[in-house]
Amino acid sequence: MSEQATSTSTIAALLRGYSVEISPTNEKIVDSAIERLDPETEVYLTWIPGEDPLKAVAPAGKLRRAGLYPVPHMGARHLESAAQLDDLLGRFSAEGIDRFLLIGGEREKPLGPFDSTLQVMQSGLLQKHAVKRAKISGFPEGHPAIAGPVLAESMVAKMNYGRSLGLDLQIVTQFVFEGEPIAQWLRHIRRIGVDLPVRIGLAGPAGIATLTRYAMHCGVGNSIRALTKSSSFGKLLTERDPEPVIRELLAEAPGGDPFDKSFGISALHFYTFGGLKKTVEWIKSLRGN
Repeated sequence: MSEQATSTSTIAALLRGYSVEISPTNEKIVDSAIERLDPETEVYLTWIPGEDPLKAVAPAGKLRRAGLYPVPHMGARHLESAAQLDDLLGRFSAEGIDRFLLIGGEREKPLGPFDSTLQVMQSGLLQKHAVKRAKISGFPEGHPAIAGPVLAESMVAKMNYGRSLGLDLQIVTQFVFEGEPIAQWLRHIRRIGVDLPVRIGLAGPAGIATLTRYAMHCGVGNSIRALTKSSSFGKLLTERDPEPVIRELLAEAPGGDPFDKSFGISALHFYTFGGLKKTVEWIKSLRGN
């Protein structure tokens, strides 16, 4: 089998366990997810600052009843109180939701008592509501407001404390437009003892102007160069899909195997800036079904 064919089959394997991120308040997108996604696909539900998180409860339940696995975002700094966290977890649990993405939340000052994901873990409320699966965030290009050593220390602390609670933990990364920084970051977290499976975040197919706008908003700085180099007005009107990033990542993986323990990639996670339909069609075309 040729190297190209081998990498294509490996990409198809990565895409079998893909997940997506959508807005739970867009009813059409929720219905589209039910129509288009594979059974048991994880669907991450955003919590935009200023939105009422209770509006995600009913859509999450609808997705779960359709055979998908909703993963609501739980932003520590967005929470107004421990009582609100308790209420949210209880409502989601009643809808059959058993997994959450625990994030700090892009807010300079917390609204309530929680300043970090670790503090949410330490609240005792995950155990109270029998939460068994949790995702934590990873930043291959760093975080615009948090120093690298602090991010690393925080990841180790969350891993250790989460395991003490018996949580099934996984890392989900911010999207990046180049494979090399992802590979460097994976090697780094493995060196410092983080052995959690990693779901690599990628932007689904979209126009370059759209991707650039989201990248700047989300603080994805360095790899924007890969998106905009030799830019022109005509280029900004073209589209880009994540296949080149995936192939760059495979080239960095030991023996071309992203599942190798030293890399520990479990699957791919897609931010659907260009639309859910377009992302899912691209995934199915690339994996051959």
